[in-house]
Amino acid sequence: MPTIALTLNGAPWRGEVRAGESLLEVLRDRCGVVSLKDGCRPQGQCGCCVAIVDGLPKTTCAIAAERADGRAVVTLEGIPAREREVIAASFQAATGLQCGFCIPGIAIRAKALLDREPEPSRERIAAALDGHLCRCTGYVKIVDAIALAARAWRGGPLPEPCTDGRVGRSLARYEGSEFTLGDRPYVADLARPGMLHGAVVLSRRARARVLAIDTAKARALPGVAVVATAADVPGERWYGLIERDWPGFVAVGEEVRCAGDVLAAVAAVDEATARAAAALVEVACEPLSPVLDPFAAMAPEAPQVNPRHPNVLSHTVVRRGDAAAALAASAHVVAGRWRTQRIEHLFLEPEAALAEPLPDGRLHLHSQGQGIFDDRRQISTFLGEPEERIHVELHPCGGAFGGKEDLSIQAHAALLARLTGRPVKLVLNREESVLLHPKRHPITLDYEVGCDAEGRLTAVRARMVGDTGAYASVGAKVLERAAGHACGSYRVPHVDVEAWAVTTNNPPCGAMRGFGANQAHFALEGALDLLAEKAGLDGWEIRWRNAIDPGDALTTGQVLTASVGVKPCLAAVRDRYYAAKRSGRAVGIACGIKNSGLGNGAVEYGRARLVVEEDGTVGLFNGFTEMGQGLLTVLVQCAVEATGLPAELFRPRVDTRYELGCGQTTGSRGTLLAGRAVQNAAAKLRADLDRGLGLADLAGNEYPGEVRIDDTVAPRPGVAGKTHTTYGFAAQLCLLDAEGRVEEIVAAHDVGRALNPKLCEGQIEGAVAMGLGYALTEELPCPEGIPATHRLRELGALRAKHMPRVEAILVEEAEPEGPFGAKGVGEIGLVPTAAAVAGALAAFDGIRRTTLPMKDSPAARAMAGVGRIPPRGEGRGTS
Repeated sequence: MPTIALTLNGAPWRGEVRAGESLLEVLRDRCGVVSLKDGCRPQGQCGCCVAIVDGLPKTTCAIAAERADGRAVVTLEGIPAREREVIAASFQAATGLQCGFCIPGIAIRAKALLDREPEPSRERIAAALDGHLCRCTGYVKIVDAIALAARAWRGGPLPEPCTDGRVGRSLARYEGSEFTLGDRPYVADLARPGMLHGAVVLSRRARARVLAIDTAKARALPGVAVVATAADVPGERWYGLIERDWPGFVAVGEEVRCAGDVLAAVAAVDEATARAAAALVEVACEPLSPVLDPFAAMAPEAPQVNPRHPNVLSHTVVRRGDAAAALAASAHVVAGRWRTQRIEHLFLEPEAALAEPLPDGRLHLHSQGQGIFDDRRQISTFLGEPEERIHVELHPCGGAFGGKEDLSIQAHAALLARLTGRPVKLVLNREESVLLHPKRHPITLDYEVGCDAEGRLTAVRARMVGDTGAYASVGAKVLERAAGHACGSYRVPHVDVEAWAVTTNNPPCGAMRGFGANQAHFALEGALDLLAEKAGLDGWEIRWRNAIDPGDALTTGQVLTASVGVKPCLAAVRDRYYAAKRSGRAVGIACGIKNSGLGNGAVEYGRARLVVEEDGTVGLFNGFTEMGQGLLTVLVQCAVEATGLPAELFRPRVDTRYELGCGQTTGSRGTLLAGRAVQNAAAKLRADLDRGLGLADLAGNEYPGEVRIDDTVAPRPGVAGKTHTTYGFAAQLCLLDAEGRVEEIVAAHDVGRALNPKLCEGQIEGAVAMGLGYALTEELPCPEGIPATHRLRELGALRAKHMPRVEAILVEEAEPEGPFGAKGVGEIGLVPTAAAVAGALAAFDGIRRTTLPMKDSPAARAMAGVGRIPPRGEGRGTS
């Protein structure tokens, strides 16, 4: 192997490198520099691995290690202490981070920019960030953070992050400084003595019968510890969140049902050896014709895709009144078909798991999943071991958006650890990540909507068919949610909705931010715009006339009595809407509603425990995942508000030390349920403090808190009931410039109560960015059932330079069942966005677009090739 020498953070380093090894691998694996993250190696398109190389910021995953010979490399670990302090304080003060995975790369880029340009404009900052992708923030507060840092760089005062932990204050993010500087490890950053590295063998076909799996060559490779297949699974090989229909390994004689099915797993002395061994596994298979069209899959003669259930996974019916008669009697009726696309979550941190055998015989699983208790439950059955023998600990989750609800490679890491008796870390690369985890559902929606002569809605008839791919995941619930949100936030007396989740050989589809509501809103809000034209009303007025008030029924018949914020949201954007109309600007408007809580008959829990430690701190345990939304920070604030103790005393943790299982972190319910549980637990601690006891007196005391939600019902024809605990509401405007570009989004959101206003704003800004990509540029085509690309720029997510101005308006209609009046805000931010953009485009060029993404629009064309996938055979450079 060749030897290279370089200077790292001022110190010489010399070592051997493999052929094809990247500078990123050398820095992380050989030098122990973990502030650099691997989000897309070797694409060089996410920016998480940026370091300063010979004075310039470079993506180290795209630099061959041999080319780094003689170079000087600087990472965040090596910059001056004052600069580290400025960068950390600026990102904390501006709330410029969420999951944090992308931020160290952005931070070192900011240092390089400010060294050259100490007073950059916001436009210049955004342009400098073009090599970076952030999926969480929408970039607004990242630009704010760099602008703050610039002032201190020029000798100004150090920014002061908020330390006031009371509810309603913008307390700085828990461990935000550590995340910003890359000091807080993610799962892929962990190492253990004697640790092995894993790799998986994935199907590259959408449908085929497995005839043989030959692992002999892989086992013979030096450095390989074990190669596992279906035959090595000691317990139940099939798992799933709702249906046990997803095999951890596909066995010989079975079918692979989609690209990304796991056929084998390898553990070896290092990642390179594990991957080389995986490439030596020989799989013989008989190609079969895949079932790719959900409408064809519904036919009785269609091949059964999954042996555990029929192709029609679910059929949801919501019916009230007589929609057919109401439509026949309506003054105006519109009808049409709307189509939405498959979307890749594109969280920046690829899936990773570390399984570590403990001396007492238990297995310690280090997870990044959205529900560690569900991880434990499924892995225990997979291994054939009781749950108490498996301890799961959540580590920082570098973004999820629903894509880390289902098991990915946790079970495979656990099995390899059991087979070898050694710690095993398994990390997916970007291509494997795209293949393996579920996507957003593409849904075809047929709508017929009527109104009277004054524009008041009379009836909605909708039929929805969603392609849920090869495995159930939570597809049935996504289509149930789409059906339950079919009428949006409007008063509709007659409703006839049916929705089907259909299994195909396409990639599985499951949870993704919005969870069916955004698909339904794209169609409904488009139909409302068409009705407004027929009724002679503008977009704001028809929405105001139909928006629900307390006492009105939603799609399912649920009657809301409190925290109904759609009209306050509409009122908040009214003046901006009419000002745009008067000035001749193209403006679109859409409203949104999104449940907070699973509802639909599910029994839900929020569980927490406060533990007074010997050192005077208070452990704050809960069962939900922090994945960038700021949950742990707002739970600290709930505890501070209830106890009166300062924020710095609380130490949030998520693991299975206590039985706090409450399912997946989904349904915009983390704050709603965990916040109430913490409030409950904190009240008990406060009672002891009020008796004159101090924390030293209370050391060792534990204060449990729990809330149970069991009063919702599933939607059923002709039966009205409470389907969800509460809902978030929104009204958004999209304003275009003279060329048809998106110039500004005004987003008014009813958040119940803003426990942390800056975190709330950040959630809305990030969701709007995702909603704009959904509207204009993002899609994952799957010709023959195979994802067409795994390259980040081709997947269509927006960069900082593409983002318009975003004005987030927080409307507070207190929710009686929420902690201090709060409710979920994580998903509602993108629910109305695509419809608002479609409305603005129709106002601009007269074209009513009904298919996402709207790549033919001037707004999408202005984004210069974002989301363009070159034809097969066209050059793509590194990858």
